[in-house]
Amino acid sequence: MLYVAIVLSLVLLQYSYFSFVVGAARGKYSVSAPAVSGHRYFERAYRIQQNTLEQLIIVVPSMFLFASYVHPMTAAILGLVFFISRFIYFTAYMKDPKSRGMGFVLGFLASHVMLLGGLGGAVWRLF
Repeated sequence: MLYVAIVLSLVLLQYSYFSFVVGAARGKYSVSAPAVSGHRYFERAYRIQQNTLEQLIIVVPSMFLFASYVHPMTAAILGLVFFISRFIYFTAYMKDPKSRGMGFVLGFLASHVMLLGGLGGAVWRLF
């Protein structure tokens, strides 16, 4: 579980970084709160942050489920795939939102392997 805790900490720090990028873009492009539109680069940073938040709701508990009922090291590796995929998503989305697909799909697959694996592992233990 040590590796799971480390990877999960990295994922949460990454989200904090994305939040910082939004704040910096808000200042740089003069987008006053509570507005969430105004400049394309601010809007892209904001959408990256929001999409990452939406994904965290799935990936955080899924990583713990998978680690508990299947294998902790594999959960950490899948969590690391998610972490890397979010940087791919971030870089692609900031350049051109239409190119974000690969980063999104990699993260989605990693989180859902953990979710379904955790569910399967828990059900397996019933028998």
